[in-house]
Amino acid sequence: MTALVWLLIPLFAAVGAGLWGGWASRSRKGVEDGTELAGYTRFREAMEKSHSRG
Repeated sequence: MTALVWLLIPLFAAVGAGLWGGWASRSRKGVEDGTELAGYTRFREAMEKSHSRG
C-alpha cells in the first residue's frame, strides 16, 4: 500500500505541472505593446543622435 502512495506523488506532480504550464502559457488579451515600442523607438532615435554628434 505504501508503494502506491509513493507512486501517487509523481502523478500529482505531473498533474500540477500540467496545470501550471497551461496557466503560464495562457494568452493575455489585454496587453498591448504600442507604448513600449514607441518608447523603444524614441530611445533608439536619441542614441543615434547622440552617437552622430560625437
